[in-house]
Amino acid sequence: MTARHHLRRSGAIAALVVAAGLAAPAFAQEAPTALSDVIVTAQKRSENIQDVPVSVAAVSGEKLAAVFAAGEDVLALSSRVPGLYIESSNGRAAPRFYIRGLGNADFDLAASQPVSVIMDDVVMENVVLKSTPIFDVDQVEVLRGPQGTLFGRNTTAGIVKFDSVKPSQTFKANGAVTYGSYGSWTAEGGVGGPLVEGKLAGRISVLGQHRDDYIDNTFTHIDNVLGGYDEYAIRGQLLWTPTENLSVLLNAHNRSLDGTAAIFRANILTKGSNKLNGNFDRDKVFYNGGDNNPQKYDGNGESLKIDYDLGGLTLTSISAYETTNGRSRGDIDGGVAGVGPGFIPFDSASQDSIDDLDQYTQEIRLASDNDGPMTWQVGGYYFKSKFLVTSDPGFVPPSTLEHKNTSWAVFGQGTYQVSDALKVTGGLRYTSDDKDMAVIFTPFGKPAPVSVSDEKVSWDLSAFYALQDDVSLYARVARGFRGPSIQGRDIAFGSGSSVAQSETIQSYEAGFKSELMDRRLRFNGAVFNYTINDPQFSAVGGGSNSNRLINANKGKAYGVEFDGEFAVTENLLVTAGYSYNHTKIVDKNLIVATCAPCSVTDPLVTGGAKVDGNPFPNAPEYVLNFTARYSYPIGDGELFAYTDWFKQGYTNLFLYESKEFNSKGAFEGGLKLGYAKADGSYEIAAFARNITNEANLRGGIDFNNLTGFVNEPRIVGISISAKR
Repeated sequence: MTARHHLRRSGAIAALVVAAGLAAPAFAQEAPTALSDVIVTAQKRSENIQDVPVSVAAVSGEKLAAVFAAGEDVLALSSRVPGLYIESSNGRAAPRFYIRGLGNADFDLAASQPVSVIMDDVVMENVVLKSTPIFDVDQVEVLRGPQGTLFGRNTTAGIVKFDSVKPSQTFKANGAVTYGSYGSWTAEGGVGGPLVEGKLAGRISVLGQHRDDYIDNTFTHIDNVLGGYDEYAIRGQLLWTPTENLSVLLNAHNRSLDGTAAIFRANILTKGSNKLNGNFDRDKVFYNGGDNNPQKYDGNGESLKIDYDLGGLTLTSISAYETTNGRSRGDIDGGVAGVGPGFIPFDSASQDSIDDLDQYTQEIRLASDNDGPMTWQVGGYYFKSKFLVTSDPGFVPPSTLEHKNTSWAVFGQGTYQVSDALKVTGGLRYTSDDKDMAVIFTPFGKPAPVSVSDEKVSWDLSAFYALQDDVSLYARVARGFRGPSIQGRDIAFGSGSSVAQSETIQSYEAGFKSELMDRRLRFNGAVFNYTINDPQFSAVGGGSNSNRLINANKGKAYGVEFDGEFAVTENLLVTAGYSYNHTKIVDKNLIVATCAPCSVTDPLVTGGAKVDGNPFPNAPEYVLNFTARYSYPIGDGELFAYTDWFKQGYTNLFLYESKEFNSKGAFEGGLKLGYAKADGSYEIAAFARNITNEANLRGGIDFNNLTGFVNEPRIVGISISAKR
């Protein structure tokens, strides 16, 4: 299907949503209530999502609880928001985020990404920190497009922002317990309130998750040795308000994971096809290496946020420290050489670990706080991290590398209300970014240290125009950058390091935000176009099993996004979202290594395949998602049914294209049936995640055989939750 046809289809979807809204009164059972406001902090201020000149989506409440009911990690959010995709070949650690098709497929523990993850106002830069468990969360925001002015470098694709429930002077408590297939259980809760009336409040939040090992290793003839995990996390917060002008929020948290790394499965694809074949059995593997793929990570962090009201101005300071250690080991070829499944030329098992990760961040900003036509904020930011990465290829002693990164920035943004209908916003940020890598040990000799640095100016300019009270238009142009990167994993295999210079993005978007039919229908949309100069890609795998950073000449993309929420009746609420991304690598001279056993569809030349014109790796052509909740009042409560679904379009897994390593039309759905009190005080329900038990290809290993890994299995269970 051509891009023009996709854009026509997008317009048709928009028309259908509006038409559905116009037709709704014909079958309304009762007078529906208006939708609640959605408040976001996309511009580091609390604002109604309908008033922000940025393409942003928010996930909270029942949708958030439903997708995590089976104990899945942050990957559960993938495709639940238009334009957002998440995958990982590292189990429950080191997820890789993509927004509008832009991300990084690099599996190394030192990889940089163009999607920034912000948790309680603190950037989680390292890929392991990005896997911090999600619990007692108030809301998740997805900001699409470059966010460099306020959030800095490495946000060329966008931001995923998590905000936990905060302490207050009102007592609040909530808890939820789920139990399901494979002995899966989750226990999550939070309790908080006043400790000293009017002066000090606290909140403590906890999470426990478990799944039994359920996968048999048929090579060792031992049952139930893989697939399980134990994840525990705790967060404590204290909010001190000694005066009405000063607030101090202390956050301390800890996480412990002991589980199974990614499950790689040999030759589950047949040459010439991307369909799973008879070698795939979700409950069985055939491993002679990897020690049954263990994974263990521990980490903790602290942050201190201080807000001081100076009278018309607010001074904010956010100081934070994060640390983590851990390792993952795996049977990479997914089988046994010379035995199977299928033809495996040699065995491969390896382990990667991160040790002594220390990340320090400091942000200070001064923001206006008045009712005048002009609002503004200025600030400074400092970032410093250091950690060790050890890679053990299994056939020689392991290699250890030390990575260091120091960055600082100054920024400012202002918004001017030109008229009652029109406001304009502009921002500017200067960033300096320095990275260093040194080899602590390698059996192949000690290469010289590598250092890279750059400094860039990021900016954005937007206009927001209210056509009427509930319908607005906006346009935004933004420029951002991802700092230079160093990749050293190949040193452990006797090769050299690789470096990628900074990538810069120029993005244009225009959109609308609307609340129609007495605010029963919220319908927002955007169209975007961006060009990346020197995009950073990772040439992963191929016959040489390398992991090398490269810069393409350019990358181009365009697409659309729609987010809709519709209160059809008093008892029926539906949401729907759709995104279309057309991405393209633009570099006539770019050649990458390819898989030995697969059917490459790109032009083959000496050294590999030419990938000019290919889509970005892991960039779904479209994402379609849908939820519906229907309730039936009974006594002082209600019976309810809630369902959520997504479908994902063509997604290429590597820089080159082949007949095998891609997915198309993958989908998943969930269902929840239960009873809830009308005041929300408690709920009991039965649920099913991946209810149709789909086996969707989520990634591949291409250097040895047609290895793949898949999504989570179907989980059926019960859930009980309560709050006050």
